[in-house]
Parts: sequence; structure tokens; C-alpha cells
Amino acid sequence: METDELLGLRNLGKTSAQWLHATGIHNLDQLRQLGPVGAYRAVRARGFNASKALMFSIAGALQNVHWNELDPIYKQQLLDQLDEHGDADASKD
Repeated sequence: METDELLGLRNLGKTSAQWLHATGIHNLDQLRQLGPVGAYRAVRARGFNASKALMFSIAGALQNVHWNELDPIYKQQLLDQLDEHGDADASKD
């Protein structure tokens, strides 16, 4: 059985990995390519009821830090990017 690269990343659990797989994201390179906002938007577009904590978890996974340790300025930049894409409702949850 092949190991799930996403499950090996910090902050990402089984549900998060399943949501990402459902959007076509199967490895770290694909996750990096989309970035936290793009990956989060892809999950939401697929109909999953993910909160912005998923976006922060992805950002932390890409930096190999717990998402609570992300710089608050960076977190705000992610929210601003999300708003730029017209996802204001998603950024409020």
C-alpha cells in the first residue's frame, strides 16, 4: 500500500487529506503549487464545509510549523488573498 504524503505533513489529518485528494491534490508539490489559498478554495469549491483553519493548517504544513504558530501578519495576508478572490463569506467562518 502506498503511503499518503499529505498525511505525513504537519497539521493535516485524515479528513483534510481526503478533501485535498478529492480536489486532485495528492502530494506536497501539488499543494505547494496551489498554495494555502488556492488549495483551500479548491476544497470549498468541491462543496466541503472547511473553515479557514484548513487554510492556516495548509500554510503551516508548507512551513512545517503548527498553524497556531504562523505569523499573524501572514495569516492576515492569507485572508486578504482569500477576499481578493471574492470568498469573503468563506473568510468569516
